[in-house]
Amino acid sequence: MDYLEIKKILPKGVNLLAVSKGFQSSDIEYIQSLGQIHFGESKVQEAMLKTVFQSNNNLNWHFIGRMQSNKIRKIVENFDFIHSVDSYKKLLKISEVALALQKIPKVFIQIKLAYDPEKAGLSCSELIANWDQIKQIKGIKIIGLMTINPKGLSAKQNFELFNECRLIADQLELPHCSMGMSNDWKEAIKAGSTWVRLGSLIFGKR
Repeated sequence: MDYLEIKKILPKGVNLLAVSKGFQSSDIEYIQSLGQIHFGESKVQEAMLKTVFQSNNNLNWHFIGRMQSNKIRKIVENFDFIHSVDSYKKLLKISEVALALQKIPKVFIQIKLAYDPEKAGLSCSELIANWDQIKQIKGIKIIGLMTINPKGLSAKQNFELFNECRLIADQLELPHCSMGMSNDWKEAIKAGSTWVRLGSLIFGKR
């Protein structure tokens, strides 16, 4: 399946985020020539070395990697969307930087719905308990939730976790869910994802 085939079968309201980490500017420009404008990177330094990142103003860049506090300024300076905000403390830091830079990044809060030592994120109970405070944070626009499922789940298990994420987003009146990658994007769409993050399916093997 290639980019154009995937675009054809995506339901209305589901956005495709082309995960371009590990790929060159020429690969990104080729996918852009097919109509793609949203690209995801997970390492600030790697993204900034790409000429297309620095020179192409027609693209929207999404930060999708694990956030380190010392990289937050660079992330806010260089990315329009941030998908991986995994703590209240980081939300406050993004807010502080965004206000200083007079930018309003669009933010997804990363939540963790199943035990997985490799993944970060707020628990559902933590998010809901702190939601009134989180909503008041200035300088950022919280548009949705993001989740990454543990590896090795069945299609049914993936769907159930994604569905839980969608229900929490609805409860908090957040329009977007960033969920689903190359191995589980179809279950994510069934559960109500509005952003699927696809890399190897679009670009091929790294």
